[in-house]
Amino acid sequence: MLSKSQAKLFFVIGTIFFSGIFLWLTVDTINSVPAQTHSENISPAVNRGKIIWEKNNCMGCHTLFGEGAYYAPELTKSFERRGEGYIKAALMSKTPWSPRGRKMVAYAMTEQEAADVIAFLKWAGEADLNGFPAKPTLNTNK
Repeated sequence: MLSKSQAKLFFVIGTIFFSGIFLWLTVDTINSVPAQTHSENISPAVNRGKIIWEKNNCMGCHTLFGEGAYYAPELTKSFERRGEGYIKAALMSKTPWSPRGRKMVAYAMTEQEAADVIAFLKWAGEADLNGFPAKPTLNTNK
């Protein structure tokens, strides 16, 4: 059993030790973010695409990097999964689009707006997210 002064010392040393670990992990994370996000690849088109993404509240339905709503598909690796043509067709469609029964708003984007959003999604898909989102395992043995 610890005395009151020993318990206080134990608490103070533990607090200092784990605060140090927390600060070290924080600094390490801050230093690794540019390498993982490939911030050198953020072009004006990527910035414009992000602005269009926010202006149209795409996170109201979709998730990106695991953040957002869960009504529509996760779009972090959408460029890799679907390709430029599919994304462009969805963004430039003049009629509401309903794949698998869920309606996507008809944004009727211009060629340039669609290209900017595609650049943003391509950049997002190239970020190193330590394996997120996981690739689905497809069972072909039926």
